[in-house]
Amino acid sequence: MTGMDLFANLPGLLLAVPLIFAFATPLIGRYLPRARDGWVLLGMVLTTVIGLLIASAVFTGGTVAYTFGVPDPSVTVPPDSGGIPVRIIFNIDAMSAFMVVIAVVTGLCVMLYSLSAASRSSGKDGYYTLFLLLVAGVLGMVCTGDLFNFFVFLEIASLAGAALVAFRVDKGIAIEAGLKYAMLSTIGGLFFLLGVALLFGQYNTLNIAFLAERMGTTGLTTPDAVALVLFVTALAMKCGAVPMHFWAPDAYAMAPAAVTAFLVVSSQASLYALFRICFSLYGQTLNTVLLGWFIIILGLLSMFIGVTMAILQKDVKRLMAYHAVSQTGYMLLGVGVGLAVLSSPLLLSNFGMMAMEGGIFHIMNHAFYKGLLFLTAGVIFYRCGTRNLNDLGGLGHSMKWTMLFFIIGALAIAGIPPFNGFASKLMIYESVFSFNPLLSIIAMVVSILTLASFVKVFHSIFMGPKRPEFADVTEAPLPMLFGMGVLSILVILFGIFPEQVVEVMVAPAASALADQAGYIGSVMGGA
Repeated sequence: MTGMDLFANLPGLLLAVPLIFAFATPLIGRYLPRARDGWVLLGMVLTTVIGLLIASAVFTGGTVAYTFGVPDPSVTVPPDSGGIPVRIIFNIDAMSAFMVVIAVVTGLCVMLYSLSAASRSSGKDGYYTLFLLLVAGVLGMVCTGDLFNFFVFLEIASLAGAALVAFRVDKGIAIEAGLKYAMLSTIGGLFFLLGVALLFGQYNTLNIAFLAERMGTTGLTTPDAVALVLFVTALAMKCGAVPMHFWAPDAYAMAPAAVTAFLVVSSQASLYALFRICFSLYGQTLNTVLLGWFIIILGLLSMFIGVTMAILQKDVKRLMAYHAVSQTGYMLLGVGVGLAVLSSPLLLSNFGMMAMEGGIFHIMNHAFYKGLLFLTAGVIFYRCGTRNLNDLGGLGHSMKWTMLFFIIGALAIAGIPPFNGFASKLMIYESVFSFNPLLSIIAMVVSILTLASFVKVFHSIFMGPKRPEFADVTEAPLPMLFGMGVLSILVILFGIFPEQVVEVMVAPAASALADQAGYIGSVMGGA
């Protein structure tokens, strides 16, 4: 294979590399156990490099359509197919590339962190294998242009995630959380598969672009509407939106911290799919105002209920889990406003695109600062053996770097400048205020409550005299500090230079999501 062939097949390698490394990890662990950590780190580094190369190609050159199993993978509609894209297709536009960047960067930081975090655990071969499978599942979800293959990748991510949630066992509590995650994932998956079956029976195809083109000519039918309800229900459940969030606190709290940090990205992949289906598949064939307001209401419920439940928690990871639910609400709110005004080009250009950009920017910001916060919680449990806020205190004396990283993450999630959470929340506040001032006020109140909650957590964990039982506690191992440090740097840089991030990645992602005709043309243009 020449260098040009290798570059042309990067989308295929993006999926193949983590899968190959995942299935080879048990063999490496059995016969070369000392090489296992280096092996899995190499796999994640290669996946990250491939993902960033693909994202760079998309942001600079436009959508990359890749067809599996053909001599020329750029040909999406075979001449002998009657104009129907019948093969498995990765359709990576700017929105997909945006999600790829989030997945590979967060995955690499989590892998670095895991080299120390998983060192005390048995079954490390299984842990790393499942983690790489989870990464592959998420990457497949955000790149595929085929509904059934999205379901397959969703199931891969769900099964790997459920096993990782239950990884520690913890007297059966973690297993219970894993079973709950698996059960809800199964229900969501079945809902999604039923929606796929309805569309396949109606149009005899599974390709998103082709389905969107056919819907544009036939209009919205009853099976289409039922399928949309099933899709929205399944994906809202998987992304942890209220009132279908009840799996998230248990799963996020009981999974190892490194796993929890990436489960956030997995949930965001489902959120991405919700947006992709609303915009790219259904687009203006449906009542975008009604669906937009439905998503806005989901966002408001998630924001308010998530933050109020978080204030009551004593387990630091469970508290952070409810905050993850709350922050998902901001993403739903921003993109929901964009969807609500999609049918009005004037409103979309005035504030709708800014609302979408704010919600999409918040996806990336949340992945970085929430991942950072979960990793700091993991360090505390790693050193102290407890997550109960009533049993902690005075750790700032011996864990200064961890305390600093926690402060960065806490200020970012509360929307305090100059951190990245402020940049995306400000875009949401300003644009949503133009749509409905009350919605913007609610979002700001939630941020104030979030800040109050994390002030309490900071005081409980790091302030006060050093407790005798933690006299021997030392700072986190270097790999854990390095993983948290990279995320901290990104949180700061994205807060200081938000205009550049928005211009290079966020604005193209929002434009690609809103441009249904462009998405269809990237696959069907050669038909």
